[in-house]
Amino acid sequence: MAGKFSIPKSEFQQRWATLQQKMAEHDLDVLIAHGDEADPSMVRYLSDYWPLFETGGVALGRSGDPVLLIGPETLTFAQDRSSCSRIMQLLEYRESAEPEYPGVVLDTFQDVIAAVSGGKEVKRIGVAGLTVMPVTVYEALKKAAGKAKLVRADDLIVEMRTIKSANEIKCMREAFRISELATEYVLNNMKPGMTEQQVVGLAQAALYANGAEYEGHPTYVLSGRNSTHAIGRPSQKVLKPGELIQLNIGALVSGYSSSCGRPVCFGKMPPKMRDLVSFGLEAHYKTAEMMKAGVPAAEVVVKFEEFVEAAGYGKNRLYGPCHAIGLMEVERPWMESSSKYPLAENMTFQVDTFLYVKQYGLRWENGVRVTNSGVEWLSSKFNEIIEL
Repeated sequence: MAGKFSIPKSEFQQRWATLQQKMAEHDLDVLIAHGDEADPSMVRYLSDYWPLFETGGVALGRSGDPVLLIGPETLTFAQDRSSCSRIMQLLEYRESAEPEYPGVVLDTFQDVIAAVSGGKEVKRIGVAGLTVMPVTVYEALKKAAGKAKLVRADDLIVEMRTIKSANEIKCMREAFRISELATEYVLNNMKPGMTEQQVVGLAQAALYANGAEYEGHPTYVLSGRNSTHAIGRPSQKVLKPGELIQLNIGALVSGYSSSCGRPVCFGKMPPKMRDLVSFGLEAHYKTAEMMKAGVPAAEVVVKFEEFVEAAGYGKNRLYGPCHAIGLMEVERPWMESSSKYPLAENMTFQVDTFLYVKQYGLRWENGVRVTNSGVEWLSSKFNEIIEL
C-alpha cells in the first residue's frame, strides 16, 4: 500500500539484510518474530503486515527473503498488504476462538523452519516479540524445533528500530501533524455536558478525516478523578467546569504512532491546579533542554528527578520523563535512571510529563527527534495553560 507517507519495499529489504547480519553475529540459524493486533511492531517492521483477530509472524533464515506467517483466514488481506511475497498459513496463528478448520490444509512450524533454512541443520532459533507470544504458539514452535535451542532475540530488532530512518521520521512527522489537527478540533468542539466517550468520538472523526490510518493508541479523555489514571479508558462520565481533563490524542500513519497530551479545564483552573499544571509544563521543557545526541539517557532522568524534587513535587511524580516512540506509542528504549545507553541522532521519544494528586492528574506529552544540538519537536502546538 505505497503512498506519500510509507516505507518503500527497498527499506524492508535492507531491514532483512541487516537482521541477517545480526543473526550471523549471534549464531542464529532462523529467527521468528511475533506480533498481534495490540502490538504488531515486530511483524510490521519486517513485513508491513498488521494482524487482526489472528496473530502473525515473520520467519527469516540466514539468507533469502522472509516468510510471513498468518492464520487460516487472512491470506488475501496479507497478500494485499505485506511486503513479504512468501506467506505460510499455520493453525497456531488462528484467532482466539480456536476454530478447527476441518479439511483445510495448513502449514506447520516444521514446514516454516525447513523453508527459511534451506533444509540445512538448525541449531539455534531466535524468537522476537516473546512478551506477546501466546503459550500455544511458543509450545508449537518449541516442539517443531526439536533439538534446536530457542533463544530470545528481541534485542536484535530493537537495536534496528531505535534509530529512525528518513522515511520513518517522515511518517512520524505526518502522524504528529494529524494529531495536532485532531487536538485542535477537540478543543474547539468539546463542551461541558459531553461524556468522555463523546469527546473521543470527536477526536476519532478528526483523525480519520485528516488521513490517519488508525489511532496511535486508545484516545485518552479522562476527567476529574479519572485524570489521575496514568493508563485509563474513557467512560460515560460527564465533563464538568472546573475539573482537569487529560487529553491524549494520537494518529497512526503507515504504522508509526504519535501522541499529543494536554491538560484542559472548562473555566479558570483553581490556583493549586494551575500551579501543578504550570510546573508540569516547566518540567516538560526542562527535560527536552537536557536532551541531545551523546548525552547519557540516565543523566536526563536523574536531573529531571532532581528538578522535580527540588521544586517540592517529588510526591506527585509517578514516572518519567521519556519513552521511545515509533511503531508503538510506547516502545523500547525507556529512559530511566538505570538506562545504559547514550542518546543518538534520530532516536525518537515522547517527552511524557505526568503529575498527579488525589483529585486530579495531568500529562504534558510531545514527540521529539534527537539531534546533535538538541531536539526537533514533532508536536508543539497548545503548549500553554488551556482554559476553555
